This record gives sequence, C-alpha cells and structure tokens, in this order.
Amino acid sequence: MISSSIHRVLRQRAGQFKKCCLASGNLHPAAATYSSTAAPELPPCDFKPPPYKGLNFESAMKTRTERLSPVTLTYYKNPVMMTDGHMQWLFDDKGRRYLDMFAGIVTVSVGHCHPKVTKALHDQLDRLWHTTSIYLHPNVHEYAEKLTSKLPENLKVCYFVNSGSEANDLAIMMSRIHTGNYDIVALRNSYHGMSPYSMGLTNLNTWKHPVPHGFGIHQTMNPDVFRGIWGGANCRDSPVQALRSCDCQPGSCHAKDMYVHELEDVLRFCTTKKVAAFFGESIQGVGGTVQFPKDYLKEAYEIIRSKGGVCVADEVQTGFGRLGSHYWGFETHGVVPDIVTMAKGMGNGFPMAAVITTPEIASSLSNALHFNTFGGNPMACAVGSAVLDVIEEDNIQANAADVGTYFLTELDKLRSEYPIVGDVRGKGLMIGVEMVTDQKTNTPLPAQDMTALFEMTKDLGLLIGKGGFYGNVFRIKPPMCITKEDVDFAIAVLRKTFDSY
Repeated sequence: MISSSIHRVLRQRAGQFKKCCLASGNLHPAAATYSSTAAPELPPCDFKPPPYKGLNFESAMKTRTERLSPVTLTYYKNPVMMTDGHMQWLFDDKGRRYLDMFAGIVTVSVGHCHPKVTKALHDQLDRLWHTTSIYLHPNVHEYAEKLTSKLPENLKVCYFVNSGSEANDLAIMMSRIHTGNYDIVALRNSYHGMSPYSMGLTNLNTWKHPVPHGFGIHQTMNPDVFRGIWGGANCRDSPVQALRSCDCQPGSCHAKDMYVHELEDVLRFCTTKKVAAFFGESIQGVGGTVQFPKDYLKEAYEIIRSKGGVCVADEVQTGFGRLGSHYWGFETHGVVPDIVTMAKGMGNGFPMAAVITTPEIASSLSNALHFNTFGGNPMACAVGSAVLDVIEEDNIQANAADVGTYFLTELDKLRSEYPIVGDVRGKGLMIGVEMVTDQKTNTPLPAQDMTALFEMTKDLGLLIGKGGFYGNVFRIKPPMCITKEDVDFAIAVLRKTFDSY
C-alpha cells in the first residue's frame, strides 16, 4: 500500500533532508522530505509578491474550524494558505511558489490577476460599483452584445446571475415554463450545483443531502466509456483513448447506441409523454472529466426535442475555449442547445454567471417579474468583457489546444509506465487522470493512497484537483495560459510521485 511505503520513506529520510537545494529559489523545502534525488525544479517566474504581513496560518486555521461552515472542504493533510497569484502561479503565506493546475476549481481562465482584467476592474471600481438592472448602464449592454456574438444561431438573450448553481436553477424554471412540461432528464455522475433546485440535477451521492429535492428530475445511465458497461478504445473525442477494446467501428459507435437506448428506456418508463428538458455537461467536471461516446449528445438532443423538451448545455467548466478545438464544449459534440449556462471561467475568478437562450424561450418568463440584484453589475461586466478580450488577444483557445494535446500525450506515456494510472482522458485543458490499483481490474485506488499521492504533488510545488465518484481522479484544469515548460514540470512531479508507489 502506498500509505505505508510513503510514510516509511518520510520517517527514514525526514531527518536526513531538512533543507532543499534552494540555490535557484524554486524548490520547495517540503520536497526534500521524499527523496535524496533532486526534486523537479519549478519553471522560472519573473513575478515576486510583496512579503505577506497578514493573518498567520495558525489563526486562520482556528477561525476556519470555529467560525466557518464545518462542511468547508480543505485540501491536503497539511493545508496551504494562499496570499498572492500571478498568471499560472500561486504563492502561500511563506512566499513559496506553486504551479496552479486546478485554477480555483476550473475558474481562473486567463491567469491569476491578469493585468488587463485587473485594470478593467480597477477602472470600474473608481467609477461605479452597483446600480441593479432597473437603470441602464453601458457595461451590461456592451457585454451582452460581445458575449452573445460568441454563440451560434439564435442564442442571443442573456440572463445574468452570480453562480453556476443559480444559472442552472433558472434554466430548470425556464425550461418548464416554456414547454409547459415538468419532467427533466439528467445524467448520473453529473454535477450542476448545490442549490435545492440544482441538487436534483446533481447525481453524485457525495453531494446530496437528505432533504426533499429533484422533484420531476430523472437520471439516465452515464455514458462513461471507461467505467460504464459499454465503450472503449474507439469512442472518445480525445487524443487519448481508453485501454479496453470495444466493438465500435469507424462511422459507428456501439457504445453510443446502447447508452442512447438506456435514455429511451428512462423516457419510456419514468416520464410522461412529454418532457421539459435534458441537462448535460459537455465533459463531466466534478464527476472526473468523463467524456461521452461520439454523437451521444447529438442523438440525445434529437430524442428530447421529439418529446417536446429543450436541451440545456452546462458550460460552467467547459466553455470559453478550454477544450481548445472550439469556444464552447457543446460545439465539440456537433450540437446547438436551446439554453446555455455558464460561470467560473467567465469571470476569471470574479463571481458572475449567465443563462443564454433564444428570444422565444426568454419571452416565456415575461408573464411574471424576474430579478437578480447583483446579476450583470458594472464590475462583473467590466471583468467579463476584459476576459473575452484576453481570450482573443492572448490566443488562449489555441494555447489550450496546443498545450492541452501535448499534456495529454505526455500523461499517456505515464499510463504506459505506471500500472496505477488506469485512464487518461480529456480535451484541451480539461484533463482527468484516473488512478487504480492495477490496469487489469481498474479497481479505484484507495482513498488513503490517493491522499498520500495528492499530498506529495503539493509538497513538490504542483497543485491539482481531485474528483470522480470514488475520489480517485486527478483533475487537471489549469489557467489556460500555461506553457509546455509548465507541463514538463507537472509530468516530472507526477513521475516522481508515482515512483513512490
């Protein structure tokens, strides 16, 4: 077991290596704990934050324990307290630098404190913070025009809110009002938020509370070609495929057909003759970067529309060029939804979100008032507009495609070297690495082993996420400004970590 092997190494060598080789100023003191060989060296960075003089770590941990919600998740056995950020870099209270490969849970899209985005916010802060939508303000109108120009066909009407959960809440209500139908279908293993309404769409029991929720929402089998019943080496839109073989042939996908049949079965037995909506992420995020068989969403959309429903694309994690080949995740599936929800990377860390739909669906809400106090406020729209500019000016989408493909192919090499790497999947800079006990059984790597690996990557200066139903998937979704040199460092850290197993 890795927990015992790593801990044995820690005990044996902790006394031997109390200091790292800090000549370059880029190595973490914690890294020397693991091995006498040199730890991977962080790529250079020309930014140095000012000395931190605020609340100390111990006081922060005490307050976190006593004054913040007891369900607040804290990463790592030995947590880190971040005080500064610059592009793909984070700095803790001790001045240590980390390569951020999780982007505040897939939220920092163009880089921490990107200078253009920061300036846009500063400029707006000096003029006006808040009005609400009862008055005209130029920012919201300019931003609505700019944002909808990025969407296809008739997706031209914006509702601005503050979070992905709010956006999906509104999309639920909108779909039911517009269609006059009630039943909604979502995928197992999906995550769409934690509000009382959106929790019904979220189908991971680790995120569900024992309260009434999800009325009229039905779950269909998740079309997962790695852990699902069907699928394998020919099914994903990714540079890297699952290892197991499948019956799919060029131009056809048996796995897709079977998962579509399961959707039809749910509609046949669990819903009325008409439905309101189908919700789907373009790639499942919290569920572990799960990709669907090619053309699954295309057929699912056709079926839902034949039942009178609308199709909702949750782009909270996959939008704004993250998948590289397209601006929106749904475009990689060859579909155009009726409603799109978005958040996270939309504001590069500033709290903002939106629902975008057609004029016909938008008009359905006109029978009663709808209002959001902070949605579309001047600050948010200034930030959102600057983010769109940076995506274009810095070639962020092209970088996601180029660096993301390079990252995936390098991770695939690790899968060939280490039997504990069960699957590598994703597209662009939306990447998952599923850890297993062995590639023959694909048994999820036990939690204590994942925790030990996870802790070591942090101590070596790399920040990644965790996800998946079993918590055994490393989620790699960095700011989209990372470089191939950053990828090489991340691969070196993962290789050193896996060597400890």
